[in-house]
Formats: sequence, C-alpha cells, structure tokens
Amino acid sequence: MDRRSILKHAGVAGVLAAGAAPAVHAQATIRWRLASSFPKSLDTIYGTAEVFSKKVSECTGGKFQISVHAGGELMPAFGVVDGVQSASVEMAHTAPYYFYGKDPTFCLGCAVPFGLNARQMNAWMYEGNGLKLMREFYAKYNIINFPGGNTGAQMGGWFRKEIKSVADLKGLKFRTNPFAGRVLEPFGVIPQSIPGADLYPALEKGTIDALEWVGPYDDQKLGFNKVAPFYYYPGWWEGGPQLDFYINTKAWEGLPAEYKAVVEASASHANISMLAKYDARNPVAIKQLVGSGTKLRPFTQDVMNAAFKSAQQIYADLNNSNPEWKKIYPDYSKFLADQNAWFRFTEGTFDRFMQAQKL
Repeated sequence: MDRRSILKHAGVAGVLAAGAAPAVHAQATIRWRLASSFPKSLDTIYGTAEVFSKKVSECTGGKFQISVHAGGELMPAFGVVDGVQSASVEMAHTAPYYFYGKDPTFCLGCAVPFGLNARQMNAWMYEGNGLKLMREFYAKYNIINFPGGNTGAQMGGWFRKEIKSVADLKGLKFRTNPFAGRVLEPFGVIPQSIPGADLYPALEKGTIDALEWVGPYDDQKLGFNKVAPFYYYPGWWEGGPQLDFYINTKAWEGLPAEYKAVVEASASHANISMLAKYDARNPVAIKQLVGSGTKLRPFTQDVMNAAFKSAQQIYADLNNSNPEWKKIYPDYSKFLADQNAWFRFTEGTFDRFMQAQKL
C-alpha cells in the first residue's frame, strides 16, 4: 500500500501507526531562554510567560523548550530589550512602555495615557494596523513581537495622603510608568521608575510617597495596603496595557515553519489567558482590600482634565519631533476615536446600566 492510500483510508491513527507522524514531531529539539521583566511572586504577569512556554512544549511534543527566567535572574528587569536585541537571550516578556527612554514609540505597543482599552488594543493589533506598524518599528531593534497579555484597565495606585486637587500632586514622589510620569511632571510630580520586585520596600521606607502597579489582585499580593491607606482609580495612563513577547529576529527566522505557527498560537493563548485571570481575580481582591480598611478614592475631575490636557500636548509635540512616533500615532489615534464612538453606544451604555443595578 502506498503513502497516498494510507492517507486516504487510515485516518490520523493510521498515519501515526504507519510512521508518517506530523512534521512538527520530526523536528530537532530546540531550547530557548526567555527573560521576564517580572518577579516570580506575580503568578499573573510572570505566570503568563510560563503559560506560553508550557503551550509551546505541549504543541511540539516537548521538542521546543523555553525556560522562563524572572527579572534580575539573567539581566535587569528593564534590560530585556538590550538582551533580545543582542541575542543574549532568544526572547523576553515585558511591558513595552518600560522603554520610553529608548523611544516613546515603544509605549504605543503597550499603553499611552487615555488610550485604547484591552479589547480595543486587541482589535488594533490583530485586525487594525497595530501589529504591522509596531513590527516595522521593532525591526530596528532586531525584534519581532507578539501580543503577550493584558491587565485590563488598571487602578491609579496607592497614596499615603489624599489627592483632592492638582495642587496636592506637587512634590509627590510617585512610581509610575515613564509616559504617565511625563504627563504628571508639569504638576510637580517627581516620577520614579522602579521594578515590581522593589516596590514594597520603597513605599514602606518612604523612598516614594505613592506608587501604582496593576490592580487589586497583584497589589494585595505585594502588600501595598499595609503601608498606604488610599487606593485611587482609574489608572488613566493604562486603560488596556498590552504586554509583549519579544523575539530576536535571527532566532525567529531560524525556526521551522511549524514552530513559528506554534509560537504564534501559544502567544495568542497566553494573551487571552492573562486578561481572563485578572478579570476573574480582581473583583474578589478589591472586596477583601476594602474589608480590611483600604480607602477607595476616585481621582477628582480637575486631576483627570489636567492630565488629559497634558497628555494631548505631549502627543502633539511628539508628532512634530519624533518621526517614528508620527508613523504610528495617527493610525492609533484614528482607531481610538472610531472605537470610542462605537463603544459609546454599546459597551459604555450597557456597562453604565448594569453597574447601576442591584444583582
């Protein structure tokens, strides 16, 4: 019986029995290292890289192994772009806005103040021009990217004192992402850039006056409520921050086609998994935090308005001064405007009604 006859009559079980296994299982074993920007204690963010690695292994019968290393283990948490660019590691898992100092354009691949929410970010990446435009930018760093998780809209952070007006921000040493820090600088805020693993001691010792990380589930794990009583919302600087898997271009090009497909599918799986975890766990954590004495506070309207105005001025300045930004931001901005017009009639109206009901 020839091979064509086997394929026609035997089905998958017959093919495997006849020794004609799928090509992916015939590949040689490949081992990569992934440098995370996050500590192992965070099962959501750090754990997303493990979800990805596990799925890659499962889909290749163990032939493609990717070991995951916490921030600081192989390189500093904020050094992973350099690590991937130089091929010190094959890949990384990080929040692109950490690399504002290299180029603010990185932030468009993650979150910018008053930007896309998580669903809108996925839409821009997968069905809009987001993935195409960001890959053109990342090519200059020898990187190809894949969406690698989203936290959803974040909280505004933990403060030792109440913020009742813009005036209360003056002199505040606030750990936040670099772009948000720039927006807040005109109001006298002193932005601080500190990796996740070092946040609690910085707040406890008074090195900083306030900080923001993600939201209730992670923040409770890290114990911020023990050293700061006021918990503000919303985190207007990251309405839908996307994390990324960064892969060295040469390492990516060296993969067989089957493994490239596995990486793409595994990244999509991890991307969805992370947001689902946060959406499931944050409601429980916020109730526990409030029950233990945390004081929830919304940012006042004057703070929100002033921050929005500051952000729009920065975007205008970048359009005039940064060619890389200007290649991407107009497309991002138009997509955001269209999405908000649509969500205004559907998601927004539905959410406002449902959140007013007693369930």
